[in-house]
Amino acid sequence: MQLLIIHADFFSYSLTGKTPVAEEMDFNPVGESELSFDEPLVVFCTVEKSDKADASLVISKAFHEIKSIAEKLKPQVIVLYPYAHLSSSLAEPSFAVEILNALKKKLESIESVHRSPFGWYKSFKISCKGHPLSESSRHISVEKPLKRKTREESVKDVESKFFILGYNGFETKLDLKDKKVLNSEILKDYPSLKKVIAFEEFKIKDGVTPPSVSAMKRLEIADYEENSDSGHLRLYPKGTLLYKLISDWAEDIALNQLRCMEIETPLIYNWNKPEIRGQGESFHERHYSIFVPDEKSEVGRFAQDKEFVLRFAGDFGLFSMLKDTKISYKQLPLRFYEFSKSFRYEKSGELSGLRRLRGFTMPDIHSFCLNLEEGFNEYAELYKKYADLAEAAKIEYAVVFRIVEEYYHKYKDKIVELLKYSKKPALIETLSKMKHYWALKHEFQGVDSVNGSCQLSTVQLDVEDAGRYGINFVNEKGEKEGCIICHSSIGAIERWMYLVLEEALKKDIPVLPLWLSPTQVRIVPVSDKFLDFAVKIKEKIFSSGVRVDIDDRDFSLGKKVMFAEEDWVPYIVVVGRKEADNGVLSVRDRYKERKNFSLSPEELVKEIKDETKNMPYRNLVLPDMLSKRPIFVG
Repeated sequence: MQLLIIHADFFSYSLTGKTPVAEEMDFNPVGESELSFDEPLVVFCTVEKSDKADASLVISKAFHEIKSIAEKLKPQVIVLYPYAHLSSSLAEPSFAVEILNALKKKLESIESVHRSPFGWYKSFKISCKGHPLSESSRHISVEKPLKRKTREESVKDVESKFFILGYNGFETKLDLKDKKVLNSEILKDYPSLKKVIAFEEFKIKDGVTPPSVSAMKRLEIADYEENSDSGHLRLYPKGTLLYKLISDWAEDIALNQLRCMEIETPLIYNWNKPEIRGQGESFHERHYSIFVPDEKSEVGRFAQDKEFVLRFAGDFGLFSMLKDTKISYKQLPLRFYEFSKSFRYEKSGELSGLRRLRGFTMPDIHSFCLNLEEGFNEYAELYKKYADLAEAAKIEYAVVFRIVEEYYHKYKDKIVELLKYSKKPALIETLSKMKHYWALKHEFQGVDSVNGSCQLSTVQLDVEDAGRYGINFVNEKGEKEGCIICHSSIGAIERWMYLVLEEALKKDIPVLPLWLSPTQVRIVPVSDKFLDFAVKIKEKIFSSGVRVDIDDRDFSLGKKVMFAEEDWVPYIVVVGRKEADNGVLSVRDRYKERKNFSLSPEELVKEIKDETKNMPYRNLVLPDMLSKRPIFVG
């Protein structure tokens, strides 16, 4: 509970309207004359979700705080004023009214009390006295449940050791209690790991806005949506293409390469279910709450006993499905894929472009395995698939493993093999004992252009959740047995987009990987006389599966080339009399420092197809004549 307590010369209020959660009254007081009080102690009060853990304790604490102040100030009346703006974690309306009524009753033993109606729009006037005790605030907290204290105490007993493991198997110890390690010789040969350690372990941040925040707008990729909540973006056609291509890659890994079963589960879940609420606590209750209409109400009230949340992770929909599924050991491993939106109510100060959002797309793969050996085999397969994606996206990243010590000794050689595959050393944190559901996990930490990092892909080897959620298979003896679960996510699609942009912005000549470039080839005719020739070349290149467009606008040749450069177009083809006569194209290659090369259309197509081999492809999503395109930004 949050309290803002003001000793006033006078206070008055009137009701101006009814909200959907307003408490019922015997008459409609809107428009009635205002209520006023002289010499009041006005208690603006917000009842919070956490108060439900021990309502009696909250009421008692609030009573004693208000009583203590009232005894010093001697007000004529206490005004208990429900005020929802002191917290973002509001209690259910019915519970809030219950608490307010109980607090009012308790306060009436010491003073005259007025409680204003709950859930009504109000206007008020107040004149604060201005003496040293006239304004105060109180946070009434509930002591943490014993269970949570016990868990925290057990985590304190877990000791961590850090070292770098090279893909030659050599270990280099690190002391991450001392910031001086960042300037030591140890990290000199590991620049990406050094950046991740500085950002993640020592919280060293440049405080600079990543340049992709402005670039995503200028390039017409993405922008903030002013009619939505903060942290939700609109994607323009180019951004949608980028999003779809990365999504296609994720889907290819899951459905074609790993042959996962694809599922779809709801976006909305019942917050009153213990398993949902329990998982919500692991995300620090950073979730969107949803209240639904009360079907019995004739005035549009919300149902006060129903609270739902938007999905903040993909596990519980799948786990709920598999809890009721009959599984035989002969069917393992089972792989499931889900591509869906997730929502987390991140703090507003943490939101940043495509890097951290409140609504994002998370392609998840879960493997349910017979035993640890099969589980690690799945783990290794997923590691390699995600390393391939990071390589194809051409981003800078570092590998971080966190692993229970006994599992590290068991699987060290296999971890070294994975590092050899990705040609990356890893930061290793070993834990003296289990403190999470996983025994082993790793993250690919992408590095942006301002030395920040963010998690991309992750894989976790879970040895506990099958028992917790009742996900069992029948073994060869006919007995039920819990699975080993391999959790993994390719990573939020939006975050891949962020790091692809950031990687481009590290270069003197920014450019996206060719398979992700919205336009791969732009043809620029030197004048309208060569537009027909440009169209013929465009059709030939397009028919080969290359995204190509023509700048047919009424600008000078120099400006058209400049605009293509500003759009980061990889190949700019200028066509005029010479090209029309001999069929050889003059190609400016952005990947080769904007140098010009002479290539036939067939040679240009071959170069592009060789570079994008085995990568997803989609056609151009905009008109191929630039004069036909709307301008989304600027």
